[in-house]
Amino acid sequence: MKWCKLNGTCVTGTSGSIDGTGVTLNTSINNVFSVTLSELRPESSAKYRDNVKYLCKGYTWASCSYEIKTNTPQNSQIYSISDDKTQTIFTVTIKELADKNTYYWCIVEIDGGGDVGERFYLSGTTGPPSLYVDNQTVIGFIGENITINCHYTISGAMKWCKLNSNCVTGTSGSIDGTRITLNTSMKNVFSVTLSGLSPESSGWYYCVKGNFQMPVHLTVTEKPIGKRLQTSYVVCHLFVSLITG
Repeated sequence: MKWCKLNGTCVTGTSGSIDGTGVTLNTSINNVFSVTLSELRPESSAKYRDNVKYLCKGYTWASCSYEIKTNTPQNSQIYSISDDKTQTIFTVTIKELADKNTYYWCIVEIDGGGDVGERFYLSGTTGPPSLYVDNQTVIGFIGENITINCHYTISGAMKWCKLNSNCVTGTSGSIDGTRITLNTSMKNVFSVTLSGLSPESSGWYYCVKGNFQMPVHLTVTEKPIGKRLQTSYVVCHLFVSLITG
């Protein structure tokens, strides 16, 4: 088995890297090998900061159908797309999975040249997810704490990471000056508490359990005065944990 980038290199063992992106291959599931992409490098994506991004559906790039783009009105009842130019990540939300097993492409449009894209295989399953969080978009307040619960149904080492930064692998540590505490006292849950939040605490984080990852975006703001801020977000980010058949 191997995992390759179109017109690029391949990873043939259990781990490696392609263009600065960490690649881990897992064969623990019968008839499936999973591919996890991690530690995306900002220097490799910053040059595409202002380019149009889009999602394309289909096995081959040449025949795939455009589902949604960042420069067109978002009238789709199924797909939505957002582009975080600071984090150099664009996110696609799929509101209902009509096709359980589908190939997609995440693509950056290149003016006057060939577009740049990555294909992934989206596999739908029944039953509880292997790894999930209550909300993938959360808001915290400066100087306060926030706790995120990472639910899992699999075994393996756990850690809490921030994109383009470091990870906490033990019971405590720090990321960008924010104190991190991991608690495993609840069954099939590890809770992550971020203490003393600051604006620098904002960004993309992800729970890791075994070979699975689940992203969470944290926004840290001033606490509103005189009113209560309520949030309720449930989205499906196509981010780092891909299943290929």
